[in-house]
Amino acid sequence: MGLTRTTQVTIVGGGFTGLSAAYELVKKGISVTVLESEAEIAGLASAFNVGGEKLDRFYHHWFINDLEVMQLIAELGLNDRVAINPTNTGVYYGGNFFKLSTPWDLLNFTPLSFVDRIRLGLLALRARRVKDWMVLEGKTAHEWLKELGGEDVYRVVWRPLLQGKFGPYAEKVSAVWFWNKLKLRGGSRGKGGEERLAYFKGGFVGLADALAQRIRDLGGRIETNAPVSKIEPVNGVWQTTSARGVITSDRVIVTTALPLIADMVRGWADHKYVKRLERIQYIGNVCLVLELDRSLSNTYWLNVNEPDFPFVGVIEHTNFERPETYGGNHIVYLSKYLPHTDQLYSLSADELLDYALPYLQKMFPQMQRHWIQRHHLWRARWSQPIVEKHYSNLIPAEDGPETGLHICSMAQIYPEDRGTNYAIREGRKLGVRLAPFFSK
Repeated sequence: MGLTRTTQVTIVGGGFTGLSAAYELVKKGISVTVLESEAEIAGLASAFNVGGEKLDRFYHHWFINDLEVMQLIAELGLNDRVAINPTNTGVYYGGNFFKLSTPWDLLNFTPLSFVDRIRLGLLALRARRVKDWMVLEGKTAHEWLKELGGEDVYRVVWRPLLQGKFGPYAEKVSAVWFWNKLKLRGGSRGKGGEERLAYFKGGFVGLADALAQRIRDLGGRIETNAPVSKIEPVNGVWQTTSARGVITSDRVIVTTALPLIADMVRGWADHKYVKRLERIQYIGNVCLVLELDRSLSNTYWLNVNEPDFPFVGVIEHTNFERPETYGGNHIVYLSKYLPHTDQLYSLSADELLDYALPYLQKMFPQMQRHWIQRHHLWRARWSQPIVEKHYSNLIPAEDGPETGLHICSMAQIYPEDRGTNYAIREGRKLGVRLAPFFSK
């Protein structure tokens, strides 16, 4: 174990929340040390090399109404690395592909009767009229969506997506979570109704790296391979124990999953507080990334609404960012949300490919295994908090039970869902709030 060091603020977690909080603090001349458990920063936005270019381990984009990420990019002088494009989105259902990028596409969605297509279109409009999300807290998404669109719309469109995203937790998910999804996507469209999305060239890790460099330039420290085992108050200060040693600081910001925070404070925190941190459940994710020598389709985001298909979506990233970026290869993500106890979660990359390929070939009969040049598998144990009814009552406060401990995790971004934009917003907001405590 390393030596004991001193800083004014210790930040646990080197994802966008932790880096954004650090950025706000170091701008004010406050000494900060960021501890990241992995070998690289960026958390769920971390990347790997493909064709000499960084590629996100888990697919990423943001919406054009995600203003926080755009503001940060502008501050860092990186606007030239932003690509905004209309995207082709679609649905695979009943063995057929349906384009669903514009209102006109919706009217041609034949798995639904004409009346139900109208109901589906009106559903999004009715959802966006909800201004006070608290009125939805006592309803589950499946209850609310049935009320708005009817049984057939729910069965064909929404139930497969809920089950694909939340697995065994699908019927527990709050209507608030789904309301926010509908609201967000509805606000990211062009004049013709087409969905427009943004991407950071070089992967989102490029933005994280630029932010980290700015933090270092301003005097902050970022340490990787530094998993934290314990955070405790000692004689009026905080001691944070990691694999790199012990850091003493006036305040600690923790940005990891809540159950991990529970383990860090278990030695001294009240039993009820620890239980509160453990109360919110999370679902994991496995993401199989394929490098192909040709394209599967012209669709960027394909929602899979077939009940027996194991992946919630087929995302062909190179229908958004050019294949030439990745040595001419076509990049396809296959994403599955599942409990970490599920057998599929522990499969190797080769095993998961063997499992997935027959489903892909059923969807794309022309596909051959030799199209796949390379494949990669990434896992995320704490991928998505389960947002239940009355979720606002479950979220722990940002300020911990002892002065100087602060929690800022994706489970607290509510009513919005996790995402880079909100991670940046919450991290910066907390950094701004804490900075005055260090005024000279």
